[in-house]
Parts: sequence; structure tokens; C-alpha cells
Amino acid sequence: MKKLVFLIAFFTSLFLASCEDVVDVNLDTAPPKLVVEAVINWEKGTSGRQQVIKLTTTTGYFDNQIPIVTGAVVYVKNSKNQKFNFVELNKSGRYVCNDFKPVINEEYTLTVVSQGNTYTATEILKSVAPITRIEQKNNGGFTGQDIEIRTYFTDPGDEENYYLFKYVYPNKVTSNFYVSEDKFYQGNEIFSTTDDEDLKAGNEIEVTHYGISKQYYNYMNILVGIAGTNVGGPFQSPPATVRGNIINATDKNNYPLGYFSLSESDSQKYTIK
Repeated sequence: MKKLVFLIAFFTSLFLASCEDVVDVNLDTAPPKLVVEAVINWEKGTSGRQQVIKLTTTTGYFDNQIPIVTGAVVYVKNSKNQKFNFVELNKSGRYVCNDFKPVINEEYTLTVVSQGNTYTATEILKSVAPITRIEQKNNGGFTGQDIEIRTYFTDPGDEENYYLFKYVYPNKVTSNFYVSEDKFYQGNEIFSTTDDEDLKAGNEIEVTHYGISKQYYNYMNILVGIAGTNVGGPFQSPPATVRGNIINATDKNNYPLGYFSLSESDSQKYTIK
């Protein structure tokens, strides 16, 4: 029996020692791809003149810093061939336009010229139904004991509409996103809702509704499905190679990541009671 106990202890020690060995994982490093965060957002009640486009590249899995792209030429044209230049701010990879003219249902084309490649995308600026009211339920969620916030709006009944909903919570680093189409509630009053079980009295949340195109809805539906609702943002580098609507006109095989979108938005803040 003593020998048996000794042997068991001996092999257990060997097993535990082997668990402490460092395992080196060789990860293949792909050539960096351009990542375009081209989000034109026209918030209700504002001029929408100032817009920002960010350019970065993909990087290694274990790298902590995201490389920025400087020295690019960035501009947007509308269907009337009006050109809106985005000028880089202090070599930051942030390209700013101060005279953009947002028009609902207008078609816009983005052009980015960087390192010998020309990238383009075309999209339409979509409207959003205004937020009409925000209500609080104290018996919401699956358990019936969570605080739930509902943000109401009335969907237009004469057209197909697609929405992106964003909730910002005080207790989370990332924002909560999800998409919806009006297929089952066209022309009716409907609401978006919170998805946070930890809301408490005194918490302030911010909710934003975006009007989006059908193709952007399809893109975001895939992206949220991969990353979950708590993504850093639909305009950050995607967690997988999800191709957007931007193409490389110079080399189609070297496609970029990201998306060119144009949305009208409505935003409100609410303090939990």
C-alpha cells in the first residue's frame, strides 16, 4: 500500500510539473491590411458638417498598439460631384472634414489613396425615426427582476427601414450594439431595449438610434453575430475577416477591412430611477 501511494504521488508530481511547461504557439503573420473607419453620422439637430475618418492597419495578435496610416489622400463626393476633402490632423491617422453636407437619400462615394492603392466605396445616407420617449421597467429581463429601459420610436410605414441601436452603460468599457429591420413592425410604434443585468438607480445610460442601409444591416448582423453585442464598436477592426463595402480598385485581392456608412442618428441620455 505504501508503494502504491508513493507511485501515485510520483506520477502526480510528474503530471503537475508537465503542466507548468511553457508552450510556444507559432502564429502565422499575414501582411497588414488597411482598416477604414469611415462613419458619417448626422446627429439630429446638428449641421453634420464635421466628420472624421480613421485609417489604421491590422497587426499581430499579441501586439498592443494598432498602427495608424498617415499621408493618405481621403475625400468623399456626392452625386452632384461635390467634393469634401478629409485632411489629416497632425499625422494621427484621423482625417477631418469641416464642410461636409449631409442630405438624406443622397449617394456618396468615398475614395482613399494610400501607399499606391486606391480604395473606393459607395453608400446612401439613410434617415432615422426620432426617439419619442424612454420608459423604465423594474420587472424586466429573463428573471423579471432586472431594470429594463425601452426607447420608443415610430417606424415610417411607407418604406423599408433598417436600424442600428447603440447603448452605452456606465459599468461597461465597450458599448452594446444590435441591429433590427422593420419587416414585422412596419409603420408601428416599436422600441429598442437595454441588455445589461447590472443596471442600478442613479446609473446614466446613453442610447443612440441610427438609420442604416440594407447592406450595412447585413454586414452588422454578421459582425455582431461573431463578436456578440458587446463589441468595441462596429467601426473598430472586426474580430474576424468580415469584408465590408470598400474595395481596392488597384488590387482587388488586397481588400481592406472596415465599412463606409452614412446615417442620420438620434440620441438621448437617461438616468435610472
